[in-house]
This record gives sequence, structure tokens and C-alpha cells, in this order.
Amino acid sequence: MTEEGVSGPAHGEAHGGGLGTRLNWLRAAVLGANDGIVSTAGLVVGVAGATSDRAALLTAGLAGLLAGSMSMAAGEYVSVSTQRDSEMAALAVEKRELREQPEAELEELTQLLEERGLSRDVAREAAQQLTERDALRAHARVELGIDPDALTNPWHAAWASFLAFTAGALLPLLAIVLPPSGWRVPVTVVSVVAALVLTGWSSARLGAAAPGRAVLRNVGGGLLAMGITYGVGVLLGAAGI
Repeated sequence: MTEEGVSGPAHGEAHGGGLGTRLNWLRAAVLGANDGIVSTAGLVVGVAGATSDRAALLTAGLAGLLAGSMSMAAGEYVSVSTQRDSEMAALAVEKRELREQPEAELEELTQLLEERGLSRDVAREAAQQLTERDALRAHARVELGIDPDALTNPWHAAWASFLAFTAGALLPLLAIVLPPSGWRVPVTVVSVVAALVLTGWSSARLGAAAPGRAVLRNVGGGLLAMGITYGVGVLLGAAGI
């Protein structure tokens, strides 16, 4: 068996993993924008129920945008940092095991390849060739499901979440402060519904799911959030609070 024949599945797997990673990033960006749309829309529509003052609406919207985007970025940084630490720890353990018990690790790799459908002899030959080429990378990909060359980056994730949330939050913020007083809430609701249709459809397509239900859930949740906060704002405004 040639070396190219042995490495072919791993090469294809790397491409699949790269595509999966890109889809995950796109899905996270869509969901981050969706969070920015819904949370900021709920906030500014609630304030609009209590007051028509443009400065108050702008202040509330900007505060919600900054707080939400920074919270998303911090949460994503912590989450991805934890994931990266776990990946690094797993690679360190694997590296030590390869140094201390190479034969046992070779047998483990052989068995893992057998579980993927290779015969014993072919799996053994493939394991030997992969080990000779780069033992740690072979075990990382086959055993751990980790690509050592593409570890998660917490800073990239944090900035992506910050930008996605900000982009989503800008829509309801601009929709509530730019139109004349009597048109602010209707324009905001229509703009938010249109944006939620787009993000719901996009997230469903990225997840290879039917878009109809996703769009309905997305729009329904956004309308519910805006309806509740607007009602609370009207009650507080009527009470003079």
C-alpha cells in the first residue's frame, strides 16, 4: 500500500473538519447577530413604550449594544479558552503516552482504524505509516478528533461574537431613533421581523434543517420579547416611573 493511499482518508477528513469549522463559525455569527437584534429590540421598544424622548432611546440602545456585545465577547473568550486548554491538555497527555509506551499507542491506533472499517493487516500498516510520518498528529486526529494545526483561538471567537452582536444590535437601534416619533415602534417592529426572518432562515440552512419552523420560532420569539417589554414600558410610563 502506498503512503498516499494510507493518508487519503486523513486528508479528506481534514477537509471535512475545515468545512465543519467554517460552518460552525458562520452559525455562531448568525446566532450572535440574532441575539443582538432581539435583545436590543426588546430594550429600545420597552423604553419607547415609556417615553418618546430620542436621547433616552439612543442612550438605552447604546448601553444595551455595548453591554450585550462585551458580555458576548467575554463569554465566548472564556468558553473557547476552556476548550483550548482542554485540547492542549489532551495533546500533552497523548505526547507523553507516545514517548513512554509507543507500542501500546501503535496498537491503539491500529484498533481505532479497524473500528473505521479497515482489516487488521491494512489498519496495522496504515497505523505504522501514520506514526512514522507524525505520530502525535495521527493520534490527535483519529483518537481525539483534534487538529493540532487548527486549535480554537479565544481572541478570534471573542471578536467574532462582539462584531456579530454589534451588527445585529445596530438595526433596532437605528430603527428606533431615526424615524419620526409616531413611526418609531412600527418601523422597528417591521425591521426586526425582516431581520429575524433572514437570521432564522440562515441558521436553518447552515444546520441543514427546514427553514420554515426556524423562521417561525425566531420571529415569534422576537415579537414576544418586544410585546412584553413594550407593555411593561407603557405601564411604567403611565405610572410616571
